[in-house]
Amino acid sequence: MRTMEDVRRLLKRFGIWIYTGDRLGDLEMMEEELEEMHRLGLIDKDTYLSARRVIMGQKREIRG
Repeated sequence: MRTMEDVRRLLKRFGIWIYTGDRLGDLEMMEEELEEMHRLGLIDKDTYLSARRVIMGQKREIRG
């Protein structure tokens, strides 16, 4: 998993569509969904961590 599009595709596979119009808010909601999916055993640790890494990179871009 290397791009936000990869993360969005992963979430969509589970019926999760996130778009609030607030980029930072969207990223935080995606993080929460990923945490829950991992906690429930729907995604493995490597998938969870790589998706989180992509999101963290996006958050750094926003914050400058």
